[in-house]
This record gives sequence, structure tokens and C-alpha cells, in this order.
Amino acid sequence: MKGPLTEIGTSLRAVALVAVTLCGVYPAAVRLLDRALFPARSEGSLVRLDDRVVGSRLLSQAFLEPRYFHPRPSAAGAGHDASRSGATNLGPTSKRLFEDVSRRAADYRNENGLPARTAVPADAVTASASGLDPHISPENARLQAGRVARARGLPEEDVLSMVRERTEGRTLGFLGRPRVNVLILNLALDGVVHEGR
Repeated sequence: MKGPLTEIGTSLRAVALVAVTLCGVYPAAVRLLDRALFPARSEGSLVRLDDRVVGSRLLSQAFLEPRYFHPRPSAAGAGHDASRSGATNLGPTSKRLFEDVSRRAADYRNENGLPARTAVPADAVTASASGLDPHISPENARLQAGRVARARGLPEEDVLSMVRERTEGRTLGFLGRPRVNVLILNLALDGVVHEGR
């Protein structure tokens, strides 16, 4: 029969083995496998131009000039602040949410030169859950195309063609909705085509 000290020693060795496996070996193996199979994604899907990081395919950033497509509104810090990711947590009966959406819709129509009764896509007036969604809907991009084309002195059809070319389909063909990555589209407009995944 084993004594209590033997039982305690066996338990401590088992805990140490599990801790080393789950806190060291397993994470290191997953990290190495991730870097080998998905090198760009494992580093945050960073977009580099001339060895300079200009953004990430996964995080929104503020584009405020009329010559650029604008992302969704952001509730992250002062806006598009990755260190303060988060939502407003305002519910559908919130007066503040109603006022924010109404103001954003009026601003969106005015900014894009749209008639007062134009339907505005939800993603143009509501922030995502993280406040950092890098995508907008194709409808949102099409409504912004006229403003972008005017600001750049381009034919609107050329800008719409760029939107169509950069519209991503549903994930795995059935998850989510079609979307346009704002950073990638704006880089293409600037003449720096970055299609890498």
C-alpha cells in the first residue's frame, strides 16, 4: 500500500507534466504549425508597402478624406483604436442609439451627395461589435463611389469596377455576407494594388 507522501508525489508529477504539456509544448506546436501553414495570417495579416506596415486586413482604420472609401463607424476608443476595441452595447430601444443612427444617416447622405430619402445600409450607420470591422457591404461601397470618383476626378464606372473586383464572397460560400475590405480598396485606388491574403 502506498503512503500519503507517495500519492502527493505522484499527483505533483502529473500536474507538472500536464502544465508543461498544455502551457508549453502544445502552444509551441500550434504556433510553429500556424507559422508554417499560414505565415501571413499568423502575423496579423499585415499589409506592407516598401517594407512599411500600412495596416492589417483584419482591423479597420479611419479614412476621412473624400477621396477614400470610409469604413463603418467605430465605437473603439476615439474611433478605430485597436487598443480599445469594443461595442457601445446600446440596445434597439436606446434613445441614444436612435439619435446616433439618425445623425449618421443624415451625415452619410450629405457627405455622399445622396437625396434625403435614400436608404442607407446598416453598416454605414452602426458600429460593429468590435468597433474595428475592416469591411463594408458592397451596397455601402456603391453609394460612396460617386463621392470618391468626384474627389479623384475619375469616371464613376471605373470606381464601381474596382469595387466589384474587390468584393469578397461569403466565407466558404455560405457564411456571412459579401464584403469589401476598405484598406485594400483604398490602396488599389491609390495605385498600389495589394491583393495578398
